[in-house]
Amino acid sequence: MDTRPDARLSPRLLAAAPHRIMFFVGAGNVLLAMAWWTAWLLASRWPGLLSMPQPEPYAGWLHAIVMQYQMLPSFIFGFLLTTFPRWMGLPDAVRWHYVPVGLGMFGGQVAVLLGALGAPAGIEVGVAMTLAGWLAGLCFLGDLVLRDRNRTWHARSCFAALVLGWLGLAAFGAGLLTGSPQWIFASIKIGTFGLLLPVYLTVAHRMFPFFAGNVVKGYVAWRPMWLLAAFWALCVVHLGLELVHAYAWLWLADLPLLALSLLALWRWWPRGPKPGILAVLFLGLAWLPVTFALYSAQSLAYFAGEGFILGRAPAHALFVGFFGSLLVAMVTRVTQGHSGRKIEMPAVAWFAFAAIQLVTVARILADVSADPGLWWAVAAAGWLVALSPWVARIGRIYLSPRADGRQG
Repeated sequence: MDTRPDARLSPRLLAAAPHRIMFFVGAGNVLLAMAWWTAWLLASRWPGLLSMPQPEPYAGWLHAIVMQYQMLPSFIFGFLLTTFPRWMGLPDAVRWHYVPVGLGMFGGQVAVLLGALGAPAGIEVGVAMTLAGWLAGLCFLGDLVLRDRNRTWHARSCFAALVLGWLGLAAFGAGLLTGSPQWIFASIKIGTFGLLLPVYLTVAHRMFPFFAGNVVKGYVAWRPMWLLAAFWALCVVHLGLELVHAYAWLWLADLPLLALSLLALWRWWPRGPKPGILAVLFLGLAWLPVTFALYSAQSLAYFAGEGFILGRAPAHALFVGFFGSLLVAMVTRVTQGHSGRKIEMPAVAWFAFAAIQLVTVARILADVSADPGLWWAVAAAGWLVALSPWVARIGRIYLSPRADGRQG
């Protein structure tokens, strides 16, 4: 029998646990989504280099939808389908709970990207598939929330964000059917402040102090529920102001969000020696106050009549810096632990994390540079360079048996 490691790779293992299939789908989507966007940016900046069709709706809007509703939620569902039962003390998910979610999310993104390349009805079909997969996940997670007797507020918070996310994606579908840009605009904003940021903040609030308390001597976990409630309330205020285009007043939400994010970073940051796999969580979290400092400056400048002086820089401090950094940190941690490996940052994860910091800086500075199109393309290509080796490693792990011989 061939006992080489490669001989043990099997797609069947993807169905062995929810994180396997969902993280594998997300990892594929990380590269597929950004490969299309990079090609489109290159074609836009250097038309003679290659030709890319302009999809309907506009490519920039489609990029936001794919990243917010298909790429990142694949990882989110993988994490929550695993942790919800453990948070509540209920039975784990079985295959028929999570395999349909993975198939819908992956098939949906492939169809959307094919539609972006010109396939007839591809975007519409992809959105329908994603909504179906998402709904399958909501049905299982919602049943757990209804059965939960412990009033697990972190689970309720994440579930509420996922429901908002489904509605946000449905709004995009409505925009496709009606041709109304207002629906698409609403969808993009809901994806940021109704779905992704609340989920990230909820997971950070529950898990980061817990992780630190397990490995840092003398660490005192600080997880007041008022902090999570305040984050939620301010996210909703920011979202509401964005939906009515009240950009001059966003600072009313963003300055308090800046203060809260600084407070959380200060109270959660573990003093003293700490392993790299823990440090990256808080380094990634440090992008949150940077994000709201930029959002606040943008809003105050608009209030003073200066316009959008920072462009999309604040949003990409959030998307690439905060979401991207914690994606690498959290997925690496879960992958190492659930594959029977030592919970540490391997070399490719360190490379991905460090490179994402450079990509974030490049993308923030792009919108205030003399040639933003050039730096948009550089940042997009940098994402592929940063994450390709990491994706290759974790993808192979999901296709392999656990290193410790256990099931799952």
